[in-house]
Amino acid sequence: MKNNHTYGGYNFMGLLTLLFIYLRLAGHVAWPWAWVLSPIWLPATVLIVVTIIVSVVGAIRGNN
Repeated sequence: MKNNHTYGGYNFMGLLTLLFIYLRLAGHVAWPWAWVLSPIWLPATVLIVVTIIVSVVGAIRGNN
């Protein structure tokens, strides 16, 4: 028997982005578009910052 599982749909950040876009277009919030779309770019920014910090700490510890 074949086991066919399909995983899909929206993740939390995708749904949050859609909610923020709806709220902005409906006039419920007056946030700048950068903040409305923040669920898209904020996780990537946090990941990049953490990667840079870990790399710098690793380079400093590696030189001792």
